[in-house]
Amino acid sequence: MGTTENKAVSTRFIEEVFNKGQYDLINDLLAEDFVAYFGGSEQGRAAFTEMVRAYRNGFPDYHCVIDDQIAEADKVVTRWTFRGTQSGPLMGIPPTGRQVTVTGVAVDRVDGGKLVESWLEMDAQRMLQDLGVMPQS
Repeated sequence: MGTTENKAVSTRFIEEVFNKGQYDLINDLLAEDFVAYFGGSEQGRAAFTEMVRAYRNGFPDYHCVIDDQIAEADKVVTRWTFRGTQSGPLMGIPPTGRQVTVTGVAVDRVDGGKLVESWLEMDAQRMLQDLGVMPQS
C-alpha cells in the first residue's frame, strides 16, 4: 500500500471509530497483533479498544479533528485535536460537565491495510486541568 492508502486507514480509524463509535470496524482497521504505546504502557487490541470506549463514554460528544497528517513508507503521523464534554466517568473521574480541548500526536504503522502499531502522545495535563481535577499551572 502507498502513503495515500495508509493515511486513509489512520483517518478512517479517527473518523469512524473515535468520532462515530463504529466499534464493529475495529477488526477491519486494527491487526490482531496490534500494539499501542500510550502513557508509558503497551496495550494490545482489546485493551486499546476498551480505552477508546472509555473516552467515548466519558465524552459522548467526542469529536477529533485532524490538524496535520504526514506519511512516509509504512508510517503515518497525525497531529489531532479532540473536544468533548465529560458527561460520563473517565479514569475514575466522575462526570464534571466540563468541556475539554486536547491536542495530541499519533504515529501509526500500517501493514496490509491495518494499523499494526501506534505511538500516542496527548496533553493529558491540559485535559485534567480542563476537567478541574488538576490545578492550572
